Parts: sequence; C-alpha cells; structure tokens
Amino acid sequence: MTAKVIPFNPLDKKNLGASVAEALLTMDVHPLAELHQFDGAGIYAIYYTGDFEAYEQVTRFNANGRFSLPIYVGKAVPAGARIGAGTDVPAGKVLYKRLKEHAESIRAATNLSIDDFHCRFLVVDDIWIPLGESLIISRFTPVWNSLIDGFGNHNPGKGRHAGMRSRWDVLHPGRQWVDRLAERPEAQNRIAEDAATYLRVLPACLSTQFIDGEKE
Repeated sequence: MTAKVIPFNPLDKKNLGASVAEALLTMDVHPLAELHQFDGAGIYAIYYTGDFEAYEQVTRFNANGRFSLPIYVGKAVPAGARIGAGTDVPAGKVLYKRLKEHAESIRAATNLSIDDFHCRFLVVDDIWIPLGESLIISRFTPVWNSLIDGFGNHNPGKGRHAGMRSRWDVLHPGRQWVDRLAERPEAQNRIAEDAATYLRVLPACLSTQFIDGEKE
C-alpha cells in the first residue's frame, strides 16, 4: 500500500500565516514604556522580566535579553476592518495606540512596573493579522491570554459596568474603571497560585531552550 504524501505548498494559508508569526519573533525588542509613534496595524508580543512571584518562570525565560516567552500576545486592526469594510481601510496608528493602552494598564496596576515590560511588534497586511496572532498564541499559550484573562479589556463606558472584574484585575488591581464592576469571588492569592502552577508546565515549544545553563 502506497502512503499518501501531501506536497508542501508554501502558498497555503496556514503556511503563509506561520511565516507572519515567525517574522514577529525576529523583530527587535523594545521597552514598552519608550515606544515612538509609528503607523500600521499588526500583531505584537509583550514580555515580562520583573519579580512578581507568580511569574517567576516567565522572567526566567526572558532573562539576559532572551525574551523567549511572551506574557501576552495580541493584535490591532483598523476600525473598519472589524466590520468587514475591506482591506483598504487606512490603518493609522492602531498598533502603536494598542501598545500604549497596554502600557497605561500596566502603569495603573499597583503591583507591576512598566520598566519590567518589553515588546515585539510586526506591521502586517490586515488579512494576515488574525491568523498570525492565533498561531503565536497557540505556540506559547501566554498566561495573560489564557489563565489570567482581562488584560486587554477596555472601559465598557458609562452605564455599562454590569460585568464582573476579570482575573487580571483581581491579581493586578489599579485600573480605576474596574472599581465600578462587580467583585469577583476569587481571592488574589488564589489566582496568583493558579498562575504559578500553570507556568510550571512550560510550553513544549520551549523545551529545547537552554535556561540557566541547563537544557530543559
């Protein structure tokens, strides 16, 4: 019986998306607090290097300039692209503005320092943004995309604060608009313990990385 071999197609949608994801990981790393304005939409990864105990493993992977494990991955698309207005919508500075929003959320948190955060970003055509983001997230399963949700939330606006505080806002209090949301029935220390436990099982994609002189 002859085995069926599927030929590699470099123009396949998934392969093109993977090339976008890989391109992001080759981009320079910038301090999140010191970004200069730029135009474009695209994808980004945020890295943590601080001493928040629950994120010890994240810091370990990102120490000494390695930046191997993002704590959060996201995207920014032109406003019109969200409602199907086509791919010719001017992007403006949406990617820059999204990163600045994240910087403000971190500055507001009482137990985080903006100086401990860096980022990579890639300006890319709108059509590849969602696929590139999803591939990076599936590769690294960043803790702020999965277990500790809510970092990317916006202020829901006046009269719309009927929801519950996110796990991120319980773990990292400080955003003023969150005070108008319902309290969450989870203690801060419990969420921190969950994060530490989650991060002890490191992503398989990083299992061949050298850390502290030892191969994991």
